[in-house]
Amino acid sequence: MNFMSIAIALHVLAIVVWVGGMFFAHQVMRPAAVTVLEPPHRLRLWVAGFKRFFPWVWLCIATVLITGFWMFFQFPTPPLFMHIMLGLGIVMMLIFFHVFFAPYNKLKKAVKEENWKVGGAALNQIRMLVGINTLIGVITILVAIAGKSF
Repeated sequence: MNFMSIAIALHVLAIVVWVGGMFFAHQVMRPAAVTVLEPPHRLRLWVAGFKRFFPWVWLCIATVLITGFWMFFQFPTPPLFMHIMLGLGIVMMLIFFHVFFAPYNKLKKAVKEENWKVGGAALNQIRMLVGINTLIGVITILVAIAGKSF
């Protein structure tokens, strides 16, 4: 197996974990948590869940950057679809950085202080941004699949 095959496999695996995790959180877990849990328990669940998921996202981002840039620079002139994937990926990373450093910190602080109104607002902002990032992730996957058609 050559390094390109390994890079592609790691790249795809990282995308599957990140985008799949966001899809699950946004489309499955959130609606279930809303119907089953009262706000204090729901907010505590999300803090605990994010505490476990976000280290994986950081690892996925590092993997995607390393493998993506390595593959990108294997071409004298990278094809258009790779430029599109790179741009969309950077936007996704910037959105995640904002989620991690702003509303997630507000959510953790609010839960610690049992300020459910502020925690709910922070979680709602995270929900909106994760929804946007999930959509961008799906579009990026479609660009990767369509690839050479561009």
